[in-house]
Amino acid sequence: MNLLEVTNVYAGYIPDLNILQGINFRISAGELVAVIGPNGAGKSTLAKAIFGLLTPNQGTITFKNEDITKLKSDKIVKKGMCYVPQISNVFATLSVEENLEMGAFILNSNLQSLKDKIYTMFPILATRRKQTAGTLSGGERQMLAMGRALMLDPDLLLLDEPSAALSPILVNEVFAQIKAINQAGKAIVLVEQNAKKALAMAHRGYVLESGKDRFEGEGKSLLNDPKVGALYLGG
Repeated sequence: MNLLEVTNVYAGYIPDLNILQGINFRISAGELVAVIGPNGAGKSTLAKAIFGLLTPNQGTITFKNEDITKLKSDKIVKKGMCYVPQISNVFATLSVEENLEMGAFILNSNLQSLKDKIYTMFPILATRRKQTAGTLSGGERQMLAMGRALMLDPDLLLLDEPSAALSPILVNEVFAQIKAINQAGKAIVLVEQNAKKALAMAHRGYVLESGKDRFEGEGKSLLNDPKVGALYLGG
């Protein structure tokens, strides 16, 4: 059974100008699904539409068998989905610990056990807990952004270009953490510019082009598909 299903969705930022042109997409519980494609293909737009930051003009989005097509993000969070945007994904003037606490703002319970779980998952954050988030390295900020999203123990995590602007070493660290989060049971939609790395560890992948899902299949099958390689992976 699909945890999330996107059916024939059209969406854009300007009336009568759709970036998504009938996208179909699905992910099951525990899956890691990569979304790749050239710039302007609609990858980030798809993530925003799923998370309620953009209302589709046509089509449906269901999460846990419930229609969430017209729900806003604050309602979607409470249903078990969290989103980590590409930029502006931490509160730069707050400490690491305060950022984590902001991630669980809808809870009334004691947050210490939740924070301890995140510190166990991301040990570097434990050593930086009193440090201002704006002084962290790029990779540490990405880990903090993911940790904050995980404070609510979501069923589905949407990651939008987590490797953007990171050095190769930091990319490897962030990808290792994403894989560990998925292996712990979290379903992850990974919108990613580093197509080869994303497909290599994804259970399945989608290749978007001009707002349409042009290819879909197992991650490693897409990685080794000569048509996908020639068009999107540099041969």
